[in-house]
Amino acid sequence: MPRIASLLASGTEIAAALGAAGDLIGVSHECDYPSSIRALPVLTKAKVNPHLPSNEIHRDVQTLMLTALSLYDVDGEKLESLKPNVIITQEQCKVCAVSLDDVRQTISKLVRQQVDIVSLNPTCLDEIFQDVRRVAEALGKAKDGDQLVASMHARLEAVTSSVKNLAAKPSVVFIEWIDPIFAGGNWMPELIARAGGVSLLGEAGAHSSVYTLQDLMEVNPDVIVIAPCGFKLKQTKKDVHLLTEKPEWRTLNAVKAGQVWLADGNEFFNRSGPRIVESVEMLAAMLHPQHFERNLSGYVSSEMVERLEQ
Repeated sequence: MPRIASLLASGTEIAAALGAAGDLIGVSHECDYPSSIRALPVLTKAKVNPHLPSNEIHRDVQTLMLTALSLYDVDGEKLESLKPNVIITQEQCKVCAVSLDDVRQTISKLVRQQVDIVSLNPTCLDEIFQDVRRVAEALGKAKDGDQLVASMHARLEAVTSSVKNLAAKPSVVFIEWIDPIFAGGNWMPELIARAGGVSLLGEAGAHSSVYTLQDLMEVNPDVIVIAPCGFKLKQTKKDVHLLTEKPEWRTLNAVKAGQVWLADGNEFFNRSGPRIVESVEMLAAMLHPQHFERNLSGYVSSEMVERLEQ
């Protein structure tokens, strides 16, 4: 029977969606869904204060990356005491969560029993589906993994089918960090295309890159979605003035048209788990409210996404 330590929020969600929430014995400090896992032992902590403004977080991350091997601490003693036989981690981004190197370093010091380390590294939607299947295999739930992937595909296809014949394909910039501006790469351009939009700035399959406000003005998108990685909606609303106070901001087409959306980038969009499908559904509702408005009000609360009042 698996004893799972998940050091990655999306890994925790995948395990739970596979019916293995009861097999989780420890989680990361970022794991918050489903609610049943919130009482589990927390095995990690960040070295950077996540409640600072985005410009200060970026400054501290850059400083720490020059002086430390990792941005996170793993509680090795607690991990050893829990005796996991499966550990879920990641190697996609050293800034976003505990990395594979962190886990290997910890494991080499204290664990003598056999441990299956499942390291997730998705850069696109297909690789998210592959990771679901890899976790399922490690947990002895291959059939459940196939069923979960099939369900995710079906929901994605429902959105894609609904938007494929729409004449308007609004251009979109997805901002996943406010100061400096990072435009979403990896799977974000795919999500936008699936939702019936045209992604600008971010490059599919590549890490997110830094852009200036001048870059944003040059592409001048129809829609802007702001969902910083790791930020709940409340924190995004608190930080967005770093953009909106700049005089150039109000010259943008999306701003003038009232097509700027704030969203929860912590639980959705940037988290490569089962709810990435819900992220596409949210995007479709933002880009095509005349077709998806009822869906938006039906499953997206003000705690997840809202339009930025101009």
